[in-house]
Amino acid sequence: MTRLTTALLTLLCLLCLPLTAVANDALARWQPNFDPSGAEYTYLVSNVSHPGIEGVGVGFRIRDRVWQESGGRLYVDFRPLSQLGGEKDVLNKLKMGAIQGMLCSSVAAANLAPLLGIVNLPFVVDSFDKLDRFRATPELFEPFSNCALPAGVRVLDITGYGPYGWATTTPVRTLEEAASVRFRIAEAPVNADIYKAWGLKFTALPWPDVPQALQTGVINGLDHSPIVCNITKKFDVARHFTEVNYAQGLFVHLVNERWLQRLPEDLRAILLRVVAEESADTRQRTRIQYDEQVAAAKAAGVQFYPLSAAQQQTLVELAAPVYKRWEERIGADYLAKARQLLAP
Repeated sequence: MTRLTTALLTLLCLLCLPLTAVANDALARWQPNFDPSGAEYTYLVSNVSHPGIEGVGVGFRIRDRVWQESGGRLYVDFRPLSQLGGEKDVLNKLKMGAIQGMLCSSVAAANLAPLLGIVNLPFVVDSFDKLDRFRATPELFEPFSNCALPAGVRVLDITGYGPYGWATTTPVRTLEEAASVRFRIAEAPVNADIYKAWGLKFTALPWPDVPQALQTGVINGLDHSPIVCNITKKFDVARHFTEVNYAQGLFVHLVNERWLQRLPEDLRAILLRVVAEESADTRQRTRIQYDEQVAAAKAAGVQFYPLSAAQQQTLVELAAPVYKRWEERIGADYLAKARQLLAP
């Protein structure tokens, strides 16, 4: 081996070390303080995002409580940061039973059952208060929970990551300025319909592809929430945020129904109770985190712009075809009831 080859290999190893360390450190603080190897049952749960987001970190809080309250019989093996793949792939694994659970973004969940798209329609579930009312209203939440059962999946609960807006590399204070931006949206049918109706340029990208696309200029805008943009460093590139507040970003807790029903009754009761309690607590944590992350972003120099009520009303009017199309998928009566019961 020549000296040059040796030097190059040494340099390569040195360059790889920090990357490995970053990958290992990302989840270091969330490692369990118990040995799960003796568990009788394992509940493998996926998520694509960062556990620093309260709506994601709930997976670890559920893990620890279920372990304790089940006496170590049931281990919730929670895997955030796309460890098990992207959401489309994981949804297929969930339906087949290759994994048992998933904290799925609500935008992707609509691929599983159209009724799940209710929470992504513009200005329907668009505030923290409306989200709490949606969850607490059986007429709304029970159909939401059961709608994916034909695919073998049940909705257990919901957590969130705050209201959606536009993170952009240039200021966007009006819809006219928004027209010059190419936004990244999730790979979700309802979002594509919304952006087509609004007449805005968009590209649907998997979440892991977003950093490179943003840095290279493939996109110069991001449809997301301040919590996610700040924690995942998107504000390092997109230094402006337009407060559109058209929907709440949600994680929908999905479970394979066949696995759930095969779980012993006592363990099933523990799991369902803990998920409900921790999800409710996390929705309150998310309100606090939203204020904290917006304040932190502003302190770091990110500029925030509220979209005026008149501009928001324009978006409502432009979305009329979206409401019409999705009431055919969701059910006209259900959509009308949601808009009525969640009206200000």
